[in-house]
Amino acid sequence: MGLISNNPSVRSYIYMIIFLGPALFLILFFWILPVFSTIFLSFTNMGMRKPNWEWVYLKNYMFVGAHPFSQKVAINTLVYVGATLAFNVLIGLLLAILTFYMDDRTSLVYRALWLLPRASPPVVYGLLWLWVLDSSEYGLLNQLLAPIYGKPVPWLVNYAMPGIIVINGFIGASFSLIVFSSALKAIPPDYLMAARVDGASELRIVKDVILPLMKWPIMFVTAWQTLSLLASYEYILIVTDGGPFFETEVWSLFAYHQAFQHLELGFGAALAMILVIIALIAVLIQMKLFRFREMITPVKIEHT
Repeated sequence: MGLISNNPSVRSYIYMIIFLGPALFLILFFWILPVFSTIFLSFTNMGMRKPNWEWVYLKNYMFVGAHPFSQKVAINTLVYVGATLAFNVLIGLLLAILTFYMDDRTSLVYRALWLLPRASPPVVYGLLWLWVLDSSEYGLLNQLLAPIYGKPVPWLVNYAMPGIIVINGFIGASFSLIVFSSALKAIPPDYLMAARVDGASELRIVKDVILPLMKWPIMFVTAWQTLSLLASYEYILIVTDGGPFFETEVWSLFAYHQAFQHLELGFGAALAMILVIIALIAVLIQMKLFRFREMITPVKIEHT
């Protein structure tokens, strides 16, 4: 023990293990192990109804293309992720810019109101939307629009996908609002003052000063929200459960249903792995579009 305590190098390793050990264990148990378990399951026919399993190699992946609902689910996912991502980024950016021009107290109130959906438990938030979009005459939206429509409208039947986009859009917009508001606060006031002195209008300042300086936060939010939307399904599960007739069934929810409702763990794992590959490709494309390499390349200063 004395040898260990007198050796600074060994002592630093001991401290590192003591302080980082619990975090590393959690990462290993809840991230690395599930990843390798999913990869392992995707090459088997393991299921809850099958006491014995065997290797099927790429059979689960080939069955994804042959499944009767794969194309429908893929289209739903593309529409859902694209529309909700646009809602999240554009509405969040608009709210951040609008609150940026307000006084601190007023902007704080508006930001707090927009954070309420994110601060609410998912089940509570989903149940509130079920009440709002209830098809009966007691639904909030039907009560408000009764003088116009006259009879209750089955919102979650006729407009299931738009409803899901709006429900998830409010959650994502609140996250975007936080990031964009922080980025706006970090812009040096000298830039804005110089533009005003030169006679630029506020719209021109937003277009030529604020938005170019917001390129990195916009890229981060876009990539983060893309990954989040591809992987999340809890609000869809609560509100529509993928219905009606697979109208709101997205890829992540499809994988969940196959694994834990139809008890086909191997096929569900294969669907999850395909989703991981799609997510990586989507982020790489976004990094290319935003010219990520140019953003992280240090500027070379030539000395004369």
